[in-house]
Amino acid sequence: MSRLAGATADHIGLLIIDGILSRELVVADHVSAELLGPGDLVRPWQPTSRTGLLPVDAVWTVLSPMTVAVLDRRFAAEMTRYPEITAALFDRLSERSLRLATTQAISQLTRVDRRLKALFWHLAERWGRVSGDGVIVPLALTHRILGQLVGARRPTVSTALSELAEREELTRRPDGSWLLRGDPPDAESLARKPVPGGQAAARGQDLMRPARRFERGEAQGAAPEPEVVSAIDRLRDALEPGELRELLDRRRGGPEDAV
Repeated sequence: MSRLAGATADHIGLLIIDGILSRELVVADHVSAELLGPGDLVRPWQPTSRTGLLPVDAVWTVLSPMTVAVLDRRFAAEMTRYPEITAALFDRLSERSLRLATTQAISQLTRVDRRLKALFWHLAERWGRVSGDGVIVPLALTHRILGQLVGARRPTVSTALSELAEREELTRRPDGSWLLRGDPPDAESLARKPVPGGQAAARGQDLMRPARRFERGEAQGAAPEPEVVSAIDRLRDALEPGELRELLDRRRGGPEDAV
């Protein structure tokens, strides 16, 4: 790796030929991961934050044996004679940006099992291969890395993976790879379920301000316990839009129970 010593801005980067690499960005105690593979151009010596206004650290991890092409200063000089190579490298960067934005959108889906299912179909588009049992994704990804990819804690990921395995939608193979069954999710299956008429505004108020459920305690000067608020937040994330309000209405003996 002597050719990388003192790498500066005039070095193009490393072009991954074979293998899998992860880049983890760390903000405080939160980690977001990105998977990189053949065709991706990386510059691991590039600083993560130039301004220093937000402390961000990068951790690079080799997930499988790798082969890379060193695109150094000499390559940059030679490349000036071949503009089509420059265009191809820009295409690779654009594709990587699109994949990263897609993963970010997946991490905002409701329910972790939906996120994982969408993520694996997204990965299958690049790495998957069709078999008689389904689509095999040959990536030995741990629950920790999956959590960093979909924006969830490892225990939550483990629970969601168990649910997907019970439904035979996603299972882990003995060699560490993953098997997808069924059809890729469509926009309708990933969208939030429609909220019954007249409940949309109320749902937004209740879910955005869970402390309203403790009005009696607050009137007596008692603030809601943090553990209780945290539990309600987790319940809100686990339920579909509208389901939490229906559950609360039944608990209170709402209109549905009065009939």
